[in-house]
Amino acid sequence: MDKRINISKTDPQAFKAMLGLEGYLANSEISKTINELIKIRASQINNCAYCLAMHTKDAIKYGENAERIFIVSAWHEAESHFTDEERVALKMTEEITLISQAGLSDETYQKATKVFSEKQIAEIIMAIVTINAWNRIAISTKLEIGEV
Repeated sequence: MDKRINISKTDPQAFKAMLGLEGYLANSEISKTINELIKIRASQINNCAYCLAMHTKDAIKYGENAERIFIVSAWHEAESHFTDEERVALKMTEEITLISQAGLSDETYQKATKVFSEKQIAEIIMAIVTINAWNRIAISTKLEIGEV
């Protein structure tokens, strides 16, 4: 694989701005578990091995069990393994990550309003947007697992 730019070195201000979003999310009301499930699911959809490797490790560090990580890509078929909040966050992740297909549906948004506050919904949307940006950075610069 040809070596590509490292944005953290080539454009540190841009990288710092992305880290600012991570700082915001670290202090959000959404749980670490939901945040990592969002990162894992979006990274699966986007085929980002770099982010999948990072966030599956982080999820385990925050107490997630391996079985749930293994089945998150098929959460629809394993709904009993996930809470109402997690299922809504995963559905939001899929719809926002695949935004060109239909976007965040009214049905999913209404389900979100039943289990999350408006601030939490905003934080979930920002978490999804942020991991999608990281996926695009990692894939377009061909970051290798473990590289920073």
